[in-house]
Amino acid sequence: MGIDLGTSAVKALVLEAASGRRLGEGRAEYPLLTRRPGWAEGDPEEWWRQTVVAVRMALDLVEPGQVAAIGVSGQMHGVVPVDATGNPVRAALLWPDQRAIDQLARFEQLPVQLQEQLANPFAPGMAGPLLCWLAQKEPEAFAHMRWALQPKDWLRWRLTGEVATEASDASATLLYDVQRDQWATAVMEALGLPRELFAPLLPAGAPAGYLQESAARELGLRPGLPVATGAADVAASLLGAGVLAPGSLLFSLGSGAQFVLLCQEPQPDPQRRIHLYRAADGRHWYRMAAVQNAGLALDWVRRALQANWTELYASSEAEVAVQEPLFFLPCLTPERPYHPRPQAAGWLHLRLGHERRHLLHAALEGVAFGMRLALEALSEGEEGGQLLVVGGGSLHPGWRQMLADILGRELWAVAEKDTAVRGAALLAGLAAGYWKDAAALEARRPPVLSVTAPGARRAVYQERYQRYRELLLSPAAAVLEEREAGGTRLRESRGRVGQLEPE
Repeated sequence: MGIDLGTSAVKALVLEAASGRRLGEGRAEYPLLTRRPGWAEGDPEEWWRQTVVAVRMALDLVEPGQVAAIGVSGQMHGVVPVDATGNPVRAALLWPDQRAIDQLARFEQLPVQLQEQLANPFAPGMAGPLLCWLAQKEPEAFAHMRWALQPKDWLRWRLTGEVATEASDASATLLYDVQRDQWATAVMEALGLPRELFAPLLPAGAPAGYLQESAARELGLRPGLPVATGAADVAASLLGAGVLAPGSLLFSLGSGAQFVLLCQEPQPDPQRRIHLYRAADGRHWYRMAAVQNAGLALDWVRRALQANWTELYASSEAEVAVQEPLFFLPCLTPERPYHPRPQAAGWLHLRLGHERRHLLHAALEGVAFGMRLALEALSEGEEGGQLLVVGGGSLHPGWRQMLADILGRELWAVAEKDTAVRGAALLAGLAAGYWKDAAALEARRPPVLSVTAPGARRAVYQERYQRYRELLLSPAAAVLEEREAGGTRLRESRGRVGQLEPE
């Protein structure tokens, strides 16, 4: 069984070890909480309640006694602060959170040799800056904290009562020495973060504990099952999609989007635009261009314009002209460093003739343009191998065609949209001893379902993309960025973001 703890939903999947066939699956949702502007939080106890729902759903057609092991994966970067008993001392702080933007100055002021250890862009939604914020702004909660856990590691604690983590999540905290492949103790000391807050490191496919009686009763499983350490969702997705060696490029579409490329050795980006993290197999690394404003931005657009997901995606099939003036700048939350205007958001060049359908189409187009900026930063002109697309946000054929046209690449749709939860299940198999190592998962590689090639609109979109790049350097974009700098655009009057369907 694999369990994937996403930003807005948890998924459970039971795979047959011999064939890799799906035997059962479940999904349950929970809100992303935005109690204040710029905040993005989660309720771990609600995560657990919905995990119980998803697991029991996955067991509908499976005898509980058939489940031999459990693996976990989950959303990256954020932090779950817990006390000595593993109970949260406050809500979890998650990856879209912007409250720690001022704390990034502390990372910029670190000695160069310590910055080089981290080998990653500085983003406010990562565990390091968030913990610095917590120590400064909520010292009482910080003082009660015993462990700073990643989301999937908290879930595994709830399953086993054991505290652990692994390198694919640890390397995404801005508190990890990438070159030495260990916690960056010197960075922690410089920031005033106690080393003992951070869990011991284990291999992703090793058993980190065993299902305890209380959790087993709630889930409907037998106690004592081995529970794999697990992996960050992107690292698990690489396994689930069958990307086991350098070559293919993984394109994952969910609340965020990622372009991911495996590499043999850690290769930091000297401009610090591209992320560099440990792969789940313990042998490889991966370079990643992350897009903050993918499904997250599209969800805001559809709610603001009172559209459903079907209507939004269907707008991708509308005709578009090169001279159409309407553009959407998608940075509703501050974007990663590859973007020339990482805080510019909104529609530009609105006219009386524009209707709701035009706004929806422009939103899809603008998000896709942002993805192309990320892909170009990662590949730097090298096309590489197949572009494998996965994730719930990749399913609509019209939207996938627009992406192929704008990216100018064939999209190879893997016959497994939930690759993170599949990767978690494969890690469970490793923990139970079904396979010797991750290389043995080659036989479990999912087939390619379809290929979407750039079509007749490619030339139009290439011209519009060049106009989009020019627009990013215009005074109008600068005004939008200046107006929004330092704030958040996760606008929701009810204090929470709705369910993010692409997750």
